[in-house]
Amino acid sequence: MPLLGLGTYKLQSYDQLCQCVDSALLAGYRSFDTAAVYGNEAQLGQILKELLPKHGLRRKDIFVISKLSPSDHGPRAKEGCLRSLEQIDCEYIDLYLVHLPGKEGLKPEDSCHAEFRAQSWATLEEFYTSGKFKAIGVSNYTAKHIRELLTTCFVPPAVFQMECQPKLIQRELRDLCSEKGIHFQAYSSLGKGALLSEPAVVSIAKSCGRTPAQILLRWAVQQGISVLPRSSQPHRVKENAEVLHFNLSESDMMMLNAMNCGARFCTRDSSNIA
Repeated sequence: MPLLGLGTYKLQSYDQLCQCVDSALLAGYRSFDTAAVYGNEAQLGQILKELLPKHGLRRKDIFVISKLSPSDHGPRAKEGCLRSLEQIDCEYIDLYLVHLPGKEGLKPEDSCHAEFRAQSWATLEEFYTSGKFKAIGVSNYTAKHIRELLTTCFVPPAVFQMECQPKLIQRELRDLCSEKGIHFQAYSSLGKGALLSEPAVVSIAKSCGRTPAQILLRWAVQQGISVLPRSSQPHRVKENAEVLHFNLSESDMMMLNAMNCGARFCTRDSSNIA
């Protein structure tokens, strides 16, 4: 799985998404992240079919990520998985994740969440065994949820996707993933844009001759964390691809790590899900 991928959350306009994917392929992106709840699986699938030949690429040259809708947790998981395959319109999905540890519509403390998680994971294992999903994983789980999964699963998660940025470095979760051989992937690396004006980030960007976004993405990539930046602006998509071509100094990394304060910019806090 490439360290750099294109996030597609909120990119629901066909023309806008097509422009972004075209720019991403031109800049060297080979990974694309979508989800059932994003409402753009079908659009992404069609766009990739149209654009891959233009860039001299085939399906095997790219890495597609999607996720099970929280509304499909449990008994409806098979239906949700099949729907994603149909929407993206491909024989297989490279990585399929359980999007959230909770079932939509249930209260956070409902004990049924654990049962639905187990059912959903068993379904993902079936699709993995059949080759329809080349890898499976989870998103937005807590350490408790991950440990619970590891005690019951036949196929352990290959990837864990979670918000991670200098103000939320997720040390416990990252250490757990490292211990269990699970790749840690970050979303919301820019803090929904709020981190771009942070004094430490701006200062490092100036000293390195880079953009604040590149600094934030490089902070993750330099630690082996894959990233999924999203932008509706083609020139930003191209700029973000340059994070693979420079390094931050040890002092720069320490300055960014010192920003850690547990601040979240996404509302998906799963800590209260039973």
